[in-house]
Amino acid sequence: MYLKSIELSGFKSFAKKVELTFNSKVSAIVGPNGSGKSNIAEAFRFVLGEQSIKSLRGKKGEDLIFNGAGDLPRANRASVKVTFDNSSKFLPIDFDEVTIERVVHRDSVNEYLINGSQVRLKDVVELLGSAHIGASGHHIISQGEADRILNASIKERKAMIEDALGLKMYQYKKIESERKLEKTRENIKQVESLRREIAPHLKFLKKQVEKVEKSIQMKDELTKEAKEYLKREDDYIKQTEAHINNEKAPLLKKEKELEKELNDAKHVLEKAKNKDVKSEELIELEKSLHNIRDEKDSLSRDFGRLDGELSSLVKIVKKQEEIAHSSEHKTVTLVSVEQLSTKIEDRVNNAKSSNDVSVLIKTLDEVALLVSDFIDRNKEKIDNSLIVDAQRDIETLRKSKKQIEKTLEEIREKEEEFTTRYNSLKSEIEKEKDRNRDAEKAVFRIMAESQEVRSKLHDLDSKQNNLNLVKEDYRRELTELGHLLGQYILDFKNLDFDYNEPRSNQEERRRKIEKIKIRLEDSGGIGATDVMKEFSEATDRDQFLEKELVDLDKSATSLTELITDLDNRLSTEFKTGVEKINHQFREYFALMFGGGDAKLSVTVAPKKKKKDTDIPLDEDLETEDIEESEEGIDIDVNLPKKKVKGLMMLSGGERALTSIALLFAISQVNPPPFIILDETDAALDEANSKKYGDMVESLSSRSQLIVITHNRETMSRAGILYGITMGSGGGSKLLSVAFDEAVAVAK
Repeated sequence: MYLKSIELSGFKSFAKKVELTFNSKVSAIVGPNGSGKSNIAEAFRFVLGEQSIKSLRGKKGEDLIFNGAGDLPRANRASVKVTFDNSSKFLPIDFDEVTIERVVHRDSVNEYLINGSQVRLKDVVELLGSAHIGASGHHIISQGEADRILNASIKERKAMIEDALGLKMYQYKKIESERKLEKTRENIKQVESLRREIAPHLKFLKKQVEKVEKSIQMKDELTKEAKEYLKREDDYIKQTEAHINNEKAPLLKKEKELEKELNDAKHVLEKAKNKDVKSEELIELEKSLHNIRDEKDSLSRDFGRLDGELSSLVKIVKKQEEIAHSSEHKTVTLVSVEQLSTKIEDRVNNAKSSNDVSVLIKTLDEVALLVSDFIDRNKEKIDNSLIVDAQRDIETLRKSKKQIEKTLEEIREKEEEFTTRYNSLKSEIEKEKDRNRDAEKAVFRIMAESQEVRSKLHDLDSKQNNLNLVKEDYRRELTELGHLLGQYILDFKNLDFDYNEPRSNQEERRRKIEKIKIRLEDSGGIGATDVMKEFSEATDRDQFLEKELVDLDKSATSLTELITDLDNRLSTEFKTGVEKINHQFREYFALMFGGGDAKLSVTVAPKKKKKDTDIPLDEDLETEDIEESEEGIDIDVNLPKKKVKGLMMLSGGERALTSIALLFAISQVNPPPFIILDETDAALDEANSKKYGDMVESLSSRSQLIVITHNRETMSRAGILYGITMGSGGGSKLLSVAFDEAVAVAK
């Protein structure tokens, strides 16, 4: 036996705590009308989770609490506690004894407890549902419930049977799965919509990222080239500047020394009593002679350069002439070769088509002759174009050389004239007094040395000016690269290279840097951190949505398969259950009526789903009624010795017997742990009460029975009898009699 006891406190008419212990297969509860015995059945409904106050014969939760009567004050709460023996673990909880308690307060607040721990209603329903126990299940049958199965519609009747067969759990799972599936499909649409929304932006960002990546590559390339360029340029500037300074320092010192010596010599000459005009003339001659020699040196260098170029061109012409007359380097035009090839192919093809060996041999001779003639014709051809151009250049150089020779001759004549006058004047001056001669010699020497020093300083100043331009370009380049690449470009100072390369390599490197900078500007620059971050976030978002979409698709597929499985299981178990019920129904029906036949049949009846008034007024929509079929359960009976085959033709007693037979049959297909029968035998006569008692005794072999009855026959089948009376104070009281103990006492 699973049901051990039920305890009521403040529930309806039970003002004080009352406990009923069920240690017999059949326990009967009796009492006069109005004593509160049916409140026991309602207490079971209440504690097992019934939510309809109307089913408990009340309008609000407060109606379930004892409201006071006579000397008894009203209660503030009502509680019902039921205790189960769970040693067989028919309830999926790891306790050998399970108590379920429900408490309702005056403010209609409910509490649910399992083994004293507060839980939710859902927890109670799920725990009991696993054992096919429910607040409104087929195991709590009142007098009205018995007849209700006959008066119900085919759909309601089907629901009752599904509940009795324990299929409600599957239906709940199916409804929950369908709700989840609908929600999943809505989520799929939302995710797909989100992906469609971000797709164009993601595509745009991808193109931007490609540009950024290309810019990064160009930036890396620019960084590499820029660092090498800057390092080489920096070292070149430092080395060149140091070299200029090293050469310039002794020259400046020498220039100052010569200037001082010159001033001293001039001071001596100025002190001379008779200023020698010849000395001044000699100085002027010295200057003129120096200038004309510089001009002669320049022309001599130009003459040497022209002479070298002329010699080189002469050698080139000689080489080209040798090549032109050499058979080894002869060239022929592509057109002449193609013509020769065409002639040979024509003769070879003709020979092949003749299939004659003599013709083939003759053709070979002709081909050999064609090749020989071609070589002889082209052997004498000479390409004189290069030789003509070179000879033209040689002629131009010879003219320039003659012009320079003429100019040099004129300069030599002037130099000779100046030299003659200079030597003559010098001889005259040497004849002057010794005192002035030394000063004049010093002037001559100082002027010569000063000219040489100034010339060298001038060359160094030119180099310095060129270096200043290089430094300016270097600073500008460093500034631009700093803006593009950041301050870390200054790391170039830590690099080391082999500097043994021509200066032209550095210029080529600079042109390459300029090209990369232009490409960077065209690509939109390199400041694209925000684009990369946004693309990364958008990609992560899209990948997350894609993964979520895959998960949702899998979930939808899984739910669809689950719903299909549940449909198949519901259909299979429902059909199997109906067959089992029919087997029991026939037996109980025949037992109750002494024969006859009864059965349940699955039927489909049409049901109007919508009417014209339910449809929007639209010209494009039809206004005909839309119908759908509805599956349900119909009951067919055939009474013995009567031509009665429909429920509508049964008398009140026959309906009671039929409903009892059906309810008992249903309870035997999936026997619940206990069954409560609340005056279901009230409409039976004495003969039928005997049959009812037999069925009660039969049912007790599979389920524990609590019978609320007025029927003596039914009472006789109980092992324990609880009497409910209404006390003088207005509350229900409990009396109990154990028949086995009573018989033993009587004996």
